[in-house]
Amino acid sequence: MNLEALDGRLLFAIPKKGRLHEKCLSILAGADIQFRRHNRLDVCLVVNHPIALVFLPAADIPSFVGKGNVDLGITGHDVVLEAKMQDNVTEILRLGFGKCALQVQVPESGSIKSVDDLAGKRVVTSFEVLAGEYFDAIDTRLELSGDRRTRIEYVGGSVEAACALGLADGIVDLVESGDTMRAAGLHAIATVLDSEAVLIRSSVPKHANLAPLIQLITSRIAGVIAASKYVSCQYNIPRSQLSAAALITPGRRAPTISPLEDEKWVAVSSMVEKKCIATIMDKLVEIGAEDLMIFNLDNCRV
Repeated sequence: MNLEALDGRLLFAIPKKGRLHEKCLSILAGADIQFRRHNRLDVCLVVNHPIALVFLPAADIPSFVGKGNVDLGITGHDVVLEAKMQDNVTEILRLGFGKCALQVQVPESGSIKSVDDLAGKRVVTSFEVLAGEYFDAIDTRLELSGDRRTRIEYVGGSVEAACALGLADGIVDLVESGDTMRAAGLHAIATVLDSEAVLIRSSVPKHANLAPLIQLITSRIAGVIAASKYVSCQYNIPRSQLSAAALITPGRRAPTISPLEDEKWVAVSSMVEKKCIATIMDKLVEIGAEDLMIFNLDNCRV
């Protein structure tokens, strides 16, 4: 790999490990971005597009994109804010995975019940910027100054152990299921930020000629994300019940209605949200629908 091999290619930053990595690889496959990554190499060429993938720590991606070193990237919304890059990058798409919350957590058996109780004490976190801004606002509201203000201390990992070790009165950390926090005897008293994976580009792109390719990749990834949220629902319904059926499955724009050989019946096809499908099927059966079938979507454009 050399600089000449990257010349003219769109540089696309992907998290090299962690909670977003595997899902990003699935997104790339769904968008037909084909590549082969050699062991120990963090840059690889896409074989069917003028793109080079750059595998970076998720925390570094906002800076690389914001400064124009790479053209496109996937990282967490929380990471963009922690890197103070929200003015330098544009979030093109919310990707719907990697969902988590940056929460204030304290010992469940302790005396601290609210963030006002925690203000002025010790808080340990890997998110110094976001935690600092959050508690600065609280300290200012409570008129805490000087040594009375909240002390934010940085640790790189195992933040949940800080309270048990006597290093902190509370922590600020990312929470997905909450199992790790509960196991550490902690519980949430406030949410600083809700986050998920985002597709970002530089707010001031260095390579204007790559705009059509960025749009193409964005459209493809949006299709993969939409396909993960929707299914195709098909069923037969008495024509007399068609209006009621259309209220249950209105589709993205409108349901597709096809006549059957039996003039009293029609076939209906509609996109519905995957998370609602069980309830939708129950309602359709109640109004007389038959032959219900659900099809997963590999990709789509909506």
